[in-house]
This record gives sequence, C-alpha cells and structure tokens, in this order.
Amino acid sequence: MNRREFLWQSGGGLGGIALAALLGDDRLFADAPVKRADGGLHHKPKAKRVVQLFMAGAASHVDLFDFKPELVKRHGQPAEFGERVEAFQNGLGPWLKPVWDFKPYGRCGKQLSEVVAPLGDVVDEMAFVHNMVGKTGVHSQGTLLQTTGFNRPGFPGMGCWASYGLGSMNENLPTFVVLPDHRGLASNGTKNWDSAFLPAQHQGAAIYPGTKTPVEDLFPDERAKFVTPAGDRAGIDVLARLNREHAATRSGDERLDARIKSYELAAKMQLAAPEALDISREPAHVLKLYGLDHGKGTFDKEINPVEETDYFGRKCLVARRLLERGVRFVQIWSGNDNGFPRRNWDSHEDVHRDHGPLALGMARGTAALITDLKRLGLLDDTIILWTTEFGRMPSSQGGKGRDHNPYCFTNWLAGGGIKGGVSHGPSDDFGFKPADRKHPTEVYDVHATVLHLLGIDHTKLTVRHNGIDRRLTDVHGHVIPEILA
Repeated sequence: MNRREFLWQSGGGLGGIALAALLGDDRLFADAPVKRADGGLHHKPKAKRVVQLFMAGAASHVDLFDFKPELVKRHGQPAEFGERVEAFQNGLGPWLKPVWDFKPYGRCGKQLSEVVAPLGDVVDEMAFVHNMVGKTGVHSQGTLLQTTGFNRPGFPGMGCWASYGLGSMNENLPTFVVLPDHRGLASNGTKNWDSAFLPAQHQGAAIYPGTKTPVEDLFPDERAKFVTPAGDRAGIDVLARLNREHAATRSGDERLDARIKSYELAAKMQLAAPEALDISREPAHVLKLYGLDHGKGTFDKEINPVEETDYFGRKCLVARRLLERGVRFVQIWSGNDNGFPRRNWDSHEDVHRDHGPLALGMARGTAALITDLKRLGLLDDTIILWTTEFGRMPSSQGGKGRDHNPYCFTNWLAGGGIKGGVSHGPSDDFGFKPADRKHPTEVYDVHATVLHLLGIDHTKLTVRHNGIDRRLTDVHGHVIPEILA
C-alpha cells in the first residue's frame, strides 16, 4: 500500500462513510420503493401497462375533439372574451370556426373532427377530459408539467415513477421505452423522460423504429470488424466486475449499480430488441390495420398524410410489440422543436397545413393500436393516455392559425379501468376555459388517476429528496371517478 492509498482508506474512506451516514440520516438518497401490502400495491390494480401519446407543440382541442357550434355560428366576428386575455403572441383575432367538420361517432355519439375520423371506430373505448388547464403558455414548461408533474427541470418523468414503483415485467428490455419523433426531440429533449433523483435505471430508453440504428450503440460500430460477440460479452463482464469493486467502496452511490445494470440489459437487448422491433414478422392484415401496407416511408420529403401514417403507425405497432414483451411504459411522441417548416402541432400560422397530416397519421395509428390491443386481450390492462402541453385559442391568429391556450384543452384516456364513450368536464361555449372555472381538471388529477389504475396511491409513492417527500403529483391531485369503469 502506498502513501496515497493509505490516506484514502484511512481518511477519505472514513470520511466517505461518515458522509454517507449523514446523508442516510436525512434520507437524501433516493429511497427504495415503499413496501406495500397486497403483492406490493396499495390496492388491486386495473392495469399494469401504460402508453402515453404526446402531441408536441400544442394540439388544438377545438379542431379535433371539442366541438363548439358557437364558433361556427360566430365565425369571423370579433372575439369577445369578456375579460382581459394574455395571448402568447398575437392570437386574439376574430373567432375561428373548426378547421374541419365534425360529426358523431360510435354508440356514444361523440362528435369528432373529420381529420381524426379513424378514431370513430374506437371512440366507445375513450374517455375525454375537456376541462384540462395548465399553468403556462410556454412550450418547455407546459411539456414538463405534462410529462413530469412539474413545470421546471429536475423531476422524474411519469414513466420513471411507474418503473420505480412497479418494477419491470421482463428481463430483456427496458421498463420504460420512449419513441421520439424521428425528426428531432420536443421541448426539453431528454429531460421529459429523465429519472432525475430516482435511481438512473428508471430513466426512459429512446428507440427510433424504422431507422438504420433504432437503438444507439447497441451493437459495435460496423467499422469495428474485430469485435466479436464473445469479445463484446467479455468486455461487458470486465466493466461490470471493475464497477462492482469500485462500488463496494462507495456505499449509497446508486450510479454505478445503474451502470452495471445498463451493461447487463444492453447485452440482453442485443437479442431481444431486434426481434421486438422487426415488424416484418407481422401478418399482412396487421400491417394494413396500422396503415403500413403501402411500403416504408422515406421520412425526408414534404410533410404529407402517407408519410405521417407510416411514421406514427410504425411506432404504434412497435409499441404493441413492446407491451406484449413486458415493457411497462411506452411514450410515443409526435412533433419536434426544430422550428420551420413546422413538423409539430404549434400551428400559429396555419392549422390546416400543420395539424392535417399529423392528426390523420396519429388517428390512424392510435385507432389501430386500440383495436389491436383489444384483439389480443391486452387493452383491459393497458392504459392509453393522449395529451399535449396545452390547447389552442378559439380566436384566430393571422387568419388561419391559432395561438396558445393554457386556459383549457383536452386529454383522453382509454383501456384498463377506463369507462369508454364518456366526456368529462365540459369547456365553455368557445373552448376558451372550463365551463366550471372553479373545478377544472389538472395534470395532477390525470396522473393520480393513472397511478390509481396501476394499483398505486399517488400520495404514498414518494421519495425523500433534498429534505422533501417528492411525488409525481407534487402536493396536488385527485382521482377522477367519473371516467373510471
């Protein structure tokens, strides 16, 4: 033992132990999941998987799901809100009627826009929440609020909480998988699915179906011909051994343990992931259901419905294959934060141009996913949550666009434990604010409801961090009984 090693082991080592003890006393490290009764859950669950569909850029509720005859009646007239309105840009022009016509669908007679007509086939499985409210009209904050429950960075994504609270249902694939927009990330990038102060193993794993490398760095670079499967495995084993020896001297630091598990999972994914992502194994009728019977899209031309159907449908089909194989939480993104020309739902200039292809592709893929899950008997215990960071104004911007509307927007849910064919919490006659302004629905309520269906009491799934018991719903949230089956 040399002098430096002696000083570390006798001084630094003891200091590290003392620091760990102090931190442990204050419970500043992320706790292990709370011990619960009834097989680890707070109550009997209705679901065990979640698919979150996120429309990045702010989808227009009044043009898709929330029909407002008053807007049709007053189209072109000066917008009079009866109060001072703070718009994000200059979106307080005349009233703008829905860009597409609406008509009723299903046994429930729900009015849907013609651009999302494919959802009419499954609308009796869906529960709409039309009185959602946000806290901000800024994309980055609104997106974080929906994905993490907080409108600032530094908090775990919803899928991270599900992974942390429930654990994995498989050994060969991540518990939380993210399917981003192939054109780029939405506001906040990977912060939307980061594990923050939860153990790092619970963060989302990004996969890009239909691309040359769906999972980054899963296999050795094609130029490294000298790397054999046996050599790759041996390298992972050596790294794991070295990390374990290092971790043994640093009690309480979960980062190395997460790194070791990531190496082990990567090795297993080399076999499991290619099979899970290979949609060529699907029969022709399934590919047709998802709109994938016309051949692979190029993903690099002007935005059009065929491309968007291929893109979103492919991710929905991959999501179904991942759910079948035990993935707990899948997050699917539509839209990115790359500016112009718009490839997202932020339709300040032209709702028809921007929403049209995206909405049709989303509706076709989502309807197929719901239909397919039901066919396979998986819809009964899989929750599907559709959301966006906020809505769009009922007034016009520049004639054909709409400004941000954090004061009211729509979410919908389907699947495990959800009462289908219902609409909860109406908005006012214009879709500007909730009809009952004293009792809106917030994202905390939606998150609480999803956790409830997974068998978790949202007030009890907590982690002590920086002296505060943190949870997905912060200090808010109530389960929405009206949409429960």
